[in-house]
Amino acid sequence: MTKRYVSLPDAAEAGMCEFIDEVDRRLSSDEDTCSVVEDVLIDLSGDREAYERWQSGADVSAAERVRLQSYDPCNTTLESEYYAEKDEDVFRRSKHLQWLWRQFDSLPIADNVEFALRFRRMLADHLFEECGDGCRFFKGITFTYGHNITIGDNTIVHDGVHLDDRGKLTIGDRVSISDGVHIYSHDHDVVDQTEVRNYHTQIGDDVRLTYDSMVRAGNTVGENAIIGARAIVQHDVPAHHIAVGMPAQSVKIKPGWEDVATPLENAGVNRQDERRLEYDLPEDFDVFDEFQRDLQPPQ
Repeated sequence: MTKRYVSLPDAAEAGMCEFIDEVDRRLSSDEDTCSVVEDVLIDLSGDREAYERWQSGADVSAAERVRLQSYDPCNTTLESEYYAEKDEDVFRRSKHLQWLWRQFDSLPIADNVEFALRFRRMLADHLFEECGDGCRFFKGITFTYGHNITIGDNTIVHDGVHLDDRGKLTIGDRVSISDGVHIYSHDHDVVDQTEVRNYHTQIGDDVRLTYDSMVRAGNTVGENAIIGARAIVQHDVPAHHIAVGMPAQSVKIKPGWEDVATPLENAGVNRQDERRLEYDLPEDFDVFDEFQRDLQPPQ
């Protein structure tokens, strides 16, 4: 094994546990999530004195006012807020929790690995549809919503990973997701890029997605498979396969699994259409087309 056990001093451990337990308790209660997020960010940022001064009516600069207002997630927007097909009721809470996750990562204290891993793991229980035991989430992980993600036990997600759950994303047990990996669950039409298609993307148990690799929407990476660095998965990768390249191709079966794995020549099947998730927009929905393109081909 390449890891060793590391512990914090007793006083630091006690303080960390007390804080995380308090935030967990408040998020589990009937208290407004927006208020909880605001309080946590104000205190972790050391801005309580300035916030109270502003609340009492004291003069503050325009920049300071923007900073203090932005601790409240109700005063912010996220990119996913503009997506037409999102579930407005579910999104409201996940937006607040996602704001807490992202802003926490911007603070110096997020570099305290022991504290940050436990804090994010606690948040994952509230943000994700489901999160198993023993998961570890490192810095700079982003989501579309968060509430369409299911993750199994003992999975690790490293720095700078994007988990797109505009559709649905299911990640199994003991999965290793390396730095810079992108996993998508939505795609765009090649003619009209404003037409969004959502899918269910699945990563099986014991999969390893290595550095900078990408899994496109609607594909499945089978259990115990490995996706090589910077590979782009554009079709299903069978269990126990090692796939590399752009696009990713199965080049080897893990030693010892040859008798149970799909033969290499039978790999490379795209089942994306089977995993498409349909959605409906209200008839009176006011569509906003940011591109304003004329998509008619030339005559």
